[in-house]
Amino acid sequence: METALGMELVVRGRNVVVPDHYRQHVADKLAKVERYDHKIIRADVELHHERNPRQTGRCQHIEITCRTRGPVVRGEACAEDFYKALDLAAEKLERRFRQAADRRRVHHGRRTPASIADVAGNGHVPAVEAEFTTEPDDIDEGPGRIVREKEHPAKPMTVDQALFEMELVGHDFYLFSDVDSGRPSVVYRRHAYDYGLIRLAV
Repeated sequence: METALGMELVVRGRNVVVPDHYRQHVADKLAKVERYDHKIIRADVELHHERNPRQTGRCQHIEITCRTRGPVVRGEACAEDFYKALDLAAEKLERRFRQAADRRRVHHGRRTPASIADVAGNGHVPAVEAEFTTEPDDIDEGPGRIVREKEHPAKPMTVDQALFEMELVGHDFYLFSDVDSGRPSVVYRRHAYDYGLIRLAV
C-alpha cells in the first residue's frame, strides 16, 4: 500500500485484524506527516491489542516506524481505541520530524548547534553503570521471555548523534558504535534532563 505521496506503507496487526477502511485512515493520517520529510521511504504500522487486564482503558497500542534516508523516526501510543492511539502516535511523529527539520536548518545555517548534552545542562554525558530490565508486553505469555528481537546497522556515530536519534525513536536508551572509541556504547535517559553513557571495555 502507498500513501498519496508514494511512501510505502505496511499496516499489520498482532492479536487483531486490521480492516481495509482503517488501513486507508492510517494512510490519510500519515500523508500529513510526510509534509515534514519527503524522504520517508517506508512506514511500518503495528497494531497490538493488550490482553493485560491492568491495561483496561489503554489496551489498544500502535507503533509507527518511519524509515528515511536518515535516522529512523518512531512514534507509539496506547489508548482506549485504535483511532485515538493513532492520533497520539501521529502527533509524536510530527513533533519528532519537526525537531529533525529544525536541527537540519541549524546545521545548514551560520551557527553551530549546541549539543544535546550541553542543552541538558551539564555539558557532558556522565559515564555510569546501569542495568536495563524489561517487563513482558503480555502477562499471559509468562515472565522472562524474549518477545521481540531487532537488528540495526552499526553505523559509527558521535555520542551527540546517538542522543539525537534516541530522541527521534522515543526510547530511553540507544545502542550505537562510538565513532571516537570504536566501541559498542549505549546512551540512556536518567533523571530530569540528564543522560548516561555506557561503553564496553576492550
